[in-house]
Amino acid sequence: MNKLKLLLSGIFFLASLCSYAQNKPVIQKNFKYGKIDPAEFGTKVTGIDSAAAAVALFDVGKGWFELSPKTNGFVYVFERHTRYKIINKNGYDLANLEIQFYRKNGYETSLDYMEAATYNMENGKMVVSKINKEAKFSEKQDKNFTMKKFTLPNVKEGAIIEYKYRIKSDFTFTLSPWYFQKEIPVLYSCLQIRIPEYYTYKTTGGGFVHLNPSYEAQNQTFTLGGDQLSATVNQTTYIAENVPALKTERFITTLKDYVSKVEFELSATRFPGAMYEEHTSTWPKIVKVLKGDENFGKFTDKRSYNKTLVQQLIKGETNPDSIVKILFKHVKSNIKWDDECSKYANVSNPKAVFEKKSGNSADINLSLYCLLNEANIKVFPVLLSTRSNGMHPGFPMLTQFDNVIVAVQTGDKYQLLDATDKNHTPGLISYDNLNHEGLKVDLASETGEWISLEEDKLSRKNITYSLVLDAENKLSGKLFLSFTNYEGLGRRDNYQAAANQEEYLKKYKEDKPGLSVKNYQVTNLDLVEEPLAESMDVLIEDNVEEAGNLVYLSPLLFDRTKENPFKLEERKFPVDFGYPTEENYRISIEFPTGYQLDKMPKNERIVLPDETASFTFITATEENKLLLSSKITLKKAFYTPEEYQDLKELFKNIVRKQAEQIVFKKI
Repeated sequence: MNKLKLLLSGIFFLASLCSYAQNKPVIQKNFKYGKIDPAEFGTKVTGIDSAAAAVALFDVGKGWFELSPKTNGFVYVFERHTRYKIINKNGYDLANLEIQFYRKNGYETSLDYMEAATYNMENGKMVVSKINKEAKFSEKQDKNFTMKKFTLPNVKEGAIIEYKYRIKSDFTFTLSPWYFQKEIPVLYSCLQIRIPEYYTYKTTGGGFVHLNPSYEAQNQTFTLGGDQLSATVNQTTYIAENVPALKTERFITTLKDYVSKVEFELSATRFPGAMYEEHTSTWPKIVKVLKGDENFGKFTDKRSYNKTLVQQLIKGETNPDSIVKILFKHVKSNIKWDDECSKYANVSNPKAVFEKKSGNSADINLSLYCLLNEANIKVFPVLLSTRSNGMHPGFPMLTQFDNVIVAVQTGDKYQLLDATDKNHTPGLISYDNLNHEGLKVDLASETGEWISLEEDKLSRKNITYSLVLDAENKLSGKLFLSFTNYEGLGRRDNYQAAANQEEYLKKYKEDKPGLSVKNYQVTNLDLVEEPLAESMDVLIEDNVEEAGNLVYLSPLLFDRTKENPFKLEERKFPVDFGYPTEENYRISIEFPTGYQLDKMPKNERIVLPDETASFTFITATEENKLLLSSKITLKKAFYTPEEYQDLKELFKNIVRKQAEQIVFKKI
């Protein structure tokens, strides 16, 4: 992935916003809580969103700073006012609101106030149902986070629901992000944010909706007790109207990468009487922050336990590749991942992680980093944003990272290590980490450098049937399966997650009607660097149709691509598979005496213009034996929107070809 290309497209996007704002100014609207226009009950959605379950009539956010007597400093205040029209039952979930609150070291985010109500038209009169105390409750998620939940009453089809709440936060490093787009259409969305001159924030945007930003500098007096402070406040207003619903599409990282939004992270401060202070304005500044963090740099400085453990494990081994494998295997085999991704360790030293035998991704991978570093391996932590978290914008923003892995450097090449799964191998990191680029962190020199996280090797799935068709139109014989790289990783994880082999096979057969399995064997389950192989005896019934003297068979059986995953006429998002793949399907069918081949699919090969994807379909006969192979190859993981039409056409042909039947004639 070309990071420069992403940055340039982002700059173009921001430039287009400004241009649009100049040409088509949008007037800011004001809404009063509880003042419902009866016409709002008649709001309907047309066009591409005509099937929407609800519509956001408006969503307005306001953010500003106040001086707090508790902290004797600035706090951030955020107010949101939103109103929805419920169209059908699928929109009822909008009546459930969740807000997360954070507390640490005496500082906190808190709910200042909340108003919420449901409005229904009954016999020509509007009936108001206010939220009651019983519909508000809190759930403590861990020592720092609490989730407050609210549920509105009397929600029906045609109802209007409304929320208005205010949050105060002692934390000003990041400000509340604003999403202009939702999974339902939005008629009007506005964010107005007022930032005192003492703060400089980096702002990131995204998506394809024009936000019409406007800027204004104002004077404001802040009061704390009897003291007053006059300052310039920079006000920015973003407005979007008639925003279409965000549609879920297959083969993307996360919709958060494409939703229209604005996010903020503190870059620098300059308070009265104090020096200008940069916080995260450059990568060296960010690395310095990490180096001094108790749960990152200081975690890796705790060396006494590491030194003893490394000596015990490598036992005089001097080959660097062998040392890496020994230490990697020890970590992934002895620390169980708790399914939490984090760039920060939960504890203060690697010894505590090994004693606990479990931890988050940073506990595990930073412990691995410590051992490799102690063994004099050239190794670095690598910060990344997972696929589920979204693409990092590319410029210095610490909060956009949510995970850390390890990179071993040999010459100018890097070998990536992720010890959160015992089935990972050197170079094979979790699928969620395959988000194109990561930041290599050099704690010694306090520098950072982007490196590729791309997977170049094909992950292969091989399916081979050797079958006999009998006179009762039953198929019997052998099935051989093999899987490499990410296909093998997924298969191993599924097998080991099952309660037993019987449960695993039951799940395997769920979508394969008529399949019976005997004598199942699995090979290389624990030899994770080898292809995972499975074999079994199979009996397949009810998959052959007979009409008169003709017998019809769909030769791809259970592995046919039944529908095109790409249905949109136009796609604005890239297609991101995560890793390159190849699916090989081979089948040989020995048919009985008295059966004659009447019709066979013709051979066909389709290749994308740049040869990055292809489909090959070949059939042949040999006396009373039919041979068929189907191969789908995707040589790269990432296809641009410009390549979408070619990819869509390729899969259209795959669906068509794999649906073709073999016809036998009884003689």
